Amino acid sequence: MTLIAFALVLTGVLLNAAAQLFLKAGTNAIGHFDFALANIIPIGLKVAGQPTIIAGLACYAVSVVVWIMALSRVPVSIAYPMLSIGYVINALIAHYWFGELLVMQKALGIGFIIIGVILVANS
Repeated sequence: MTLIAFALVLTGVLLNAAAQLFLKAGTNAIGHFDFALANIIPIGLKVAGQPTIIAGLACYAVSVVVWIMALSRVPVSIAYPMLSIGYVINALIAHYWFGELLVMQKALGIGFIIIGVILVANS
């Protein structure tokens, strides 16, 4: 994998991870809501006006463009497993930003993911 291809894959992964974190921050700001017909407009307006949700959607949009560029250079059998790096990034950042628990079982899973990504990248 060339340096440009790796940079595109990594950028796509980071944008995708950032999108998830922004969406989570946005839903934390909105709070819990029930799925009900009466909620469509009030919750829809809250979601549409939440800056972190808008940022998350923007990250997704840019990540699609970057990902298409990456896939034009890297086999999908290598690029797609790299998305697993996003799990690692999100688990670590969610621990610090949102106070989500990072127990030994998650840490072990993260270790397996990292090993898997290294094996796939070197194949």
